[in-house]
Amino acid sequence: MPDRIASFVMSGGVGSRLWPLSREDNPEQFHDLSGDGSMLAKTVRRLKARPEGETPIYLVASERHADRVVSDIGSLGLNGGKAIFEPVGRNTAAAVAIAALQTISEHGGDSLVLVVPSDHEISTDAMFWETVEAGVPAANSGRIVVFGIKPTHPETGYGYIEVSSDGAGVNGVSRFVEKPDAETARDYLASGNFYWNAGIFLFRADTMRDAFRDFCPEIWEAAERAHAAARTDASGIYLPQGFYSAVQSTSIDYAVMEHARDIAMVTATFRWNDLGSWQSLLEASPTDPDGNVVMGDVVAMDCANSYLRSQRRLLSVIGMKDVTVVATPDAVFVAPVSHSQNVKKVVEQLEKSGRLETRFTPTEDRVVVSGSWRKRVEHWLFNETLPLWSTAGVDDVYGGFHEALGFDARPLDRSRPKRMRTMARQIYAFAIAKERGWNGPADSLIDHGIDFISKCGRTDRGGWVRTLNANGSVVDPVEDAYDHSCMLLALAHAHRCGHPDAMRLAQETFHFIDTHLEDGCLNGFLETPGWNGVRCSNPHMHMLESFLAWHAVTGDRAYLRRAARVIDLFRSQFFDRETWTLGEYFDADWMPSPGEKGQWTEPGHHFEWASLLVEFARESGQKDLVAYARKLYSSAVASGLNRATGLAYAAVSRQGIPLDRISRSWPQCEAVKAAIALDGIGSPDLKPEIEARVARLFRWHIDPAPLGLWVDRIDERGRSLATEVPASIFYHLVTALMQYLDKTEGRVEPFPQNAADKCNTGSEAGLWSTINDQQFASTGARHSSQSPTLPFGQYPRSIAEAE
Repeated sequence: MPDRIASFVMSGGVGSRLWPLSREDNPEQFHDLSGDGSMLAKTVRRLKARPEGETPIYLVASERHADRVVSDIGSLGLNGGKAIFEPVGRNTAAAVAIAALQTISEHGGDSLVLVVPSDHEISTDAMFWETVEAGVPAANSGRIVVFGIKPTHPETGYGYIEVSSDGAGVNGVSRFVEKPDAETARDYLASGNFYWNAGIFLFRADTMRDAFRDFCPEIWEAAERAHAAARTDASGIYLPQGFYSAVQSTSIDYAVMEHARDIAMVTATFRWNDLGSWQSLLEASPTDPDGNVVMGDVVAMDCANSYLRSQRRLLSVIGMKDVTVVATPDAVFVAPVSHSQNVKKVVEQLEKSGRLETRFTPTEDRVVVSGSWRKRVEHWLFNETLPLWSTAGVDDVYGGFHEALGFDARPLDRSRPKRMRTMARQIYAFAIAKERGWNGPADSLIDHGIDFISKCGRTDRGGWVRTLNANGSVVDPVEDAYDHSCMLLALAHAHRCGHPDAMRLAQETFHFIDTHLEDGCLNGFLETPGWNGVRCSNPHMHMLESFLAWHAVTGDRAYLRRAARVIDLFRSQFFDRETWTLGEYFDADWMPSPGEKGQWTEPGHHFEWASLLVEFARESGQKDLVAYARKLYSSAVASGLNRATGLAYAAVSRQGIPLDRISRSWPQCEAVKAAIALDGIGSPDLKPEIEARVARLFRWHIDPAPLGLWVDRIDERGRSLATEVPASIFYHLVTALMQYLDKTEGRVEPFPQNAADKCNTGSEAGLWSTINDQQFASTGARHSSQSPTLPFGQYPRSIAEAE
């Protein structure tokens, strides 16, 4: 009977060495690099081709790529094995520990485990298995077996194995060596005792267990807890976020192999290539008579020994030798073949500035004509939506505005309570419409809204209540920071439109915030007066939005100072530099909340923050904030979109795993605004993205609804879940589509190229202190010389509340 071998495919990498083809959302193992299927599918087929006896196949992959894994290998079968999904990458030591644990639990500790990468090119399946079987006796005896490739040239991109003898077959391992420099690689080649490390391992499950217990017991114990708590469904095994995140992130080489003794190496009889660089692809792929690899729509003249690849565009190359040229729809990479290993340096440089091209693969439906949706947008705004909501959305009996309409354009429940934030947002939306030239009754609507809230919604301390009954009586008297930010935003634009009481009400609101909502110990705002519970970032974002609005309306730099304090919080507390994500929930010390809440991020808020950061950078001269904006946008589109619909999920984890798969209408609006803000300021050309996002907004949310309404909630398959049309979304739609009209008609102010001259950069922790009287000129429309110079509030973080 052949020995039972459980095979595990490591498929969790990003593959940045093959940029621009490989991206974080679509790494190299899912690409067809040689014309006969993805690297992952080819690896599974190779394992299934074992001549003597089947091997159950397990995949260890990122949970964020679960759908892609299932679609790639679903038709192949895994011989009784399963996919094992990691919620967060923890390098190869964790993956190998999970492989050993899974084998012990299903097949016993004396079963053999074969661990292979998912992205290697191997000459023949038969020779691969011939080599593996040669290592079985050593593995059965309790040795860890590795596989070495006889080097053919002094390669600097591979790790090496030094053996104690240079004979054929099984050798003892003296040491492992990291990637050498060129001179050292030549010495290794000349010695004859060094082999390229293929990164393939064969061992008994209990041998690896004992090695972990001897050299890295903390990794084994943490992996054991995660494996025991994993859940299983039809698509695979899902390791739990909390337990698996606790596993130390390190390689199997550092954790075990550099410490273990009596390691055996089998010399491979197959030809092998680690497809980790464009040079390796040139070496492994079929070439034309001139030694070129040509893939895609390429015209090559007088070229030799070059790798030339293009996706969906014509690439013409003349007179080039020994070069790599790879063109994708949004990027082109050119380098000498000998330097193609250095593509990671390019990726690192791009990531520093938050470039989208490192994380996101452009979709097929990119529209290239800027403004192609302008007529449809204008008609929907000015002929359908504004007329409807300026009539059916207004409560003419008690005052204010209705919270929601049905799909028959009638108020769903005339007795439904009215939230203060909704009243404020309706005022703001009609003011924006007036500023954009709407000839409807904007002034009377603004007056109507402010009259209702000022009569019914004030508290004795000068703040605003949270909720009113339909008739104006108070339901919830709590003074909420989120509501006050919405009120300030509405009053800023009402003031711009000439409302006589807007400035006074704003002064009183600012006074209330400074008196009752400032955190006395930490920067930021309290959620409500005296609050000591979970802290949230979202109200702070809306405060930033309102401060920027008041600065734009009055030119008073006091508001910019207020905004700068929120920016400081963003830099120091809200933004995670490793994952490029924005936290939503925090404890009293501004540490991420425990459990799922600490992992909770919302793509819609990433988009909102991105556009606000660009606006602050424009006004303050703090150009480094543009990189933060790009990173937020990049992580949202790379990790936060439903690939079936192109719409943003409601929430994903910091690692891009969907936590709430519903797609609401407001994040799609904020995606439009973020793309508009970032276009033309050193990012890629986002005009096609702007058009595509407007198209998706209409395709999924607007066109299926009756005139002037929208479908707010859509499931992951694109089916409507909406039972009403919430008024709170109206302002998202109006502002996003008004900005689209401004952008496509050339009415958006260009980002100042000399913005850095406006002020000194300052420290990240003390941005506000760099702003002085000489550094800011008045911008935008100015309507009052009596704008208040107010105390500078201090602000904390806030929660991702329902829009």
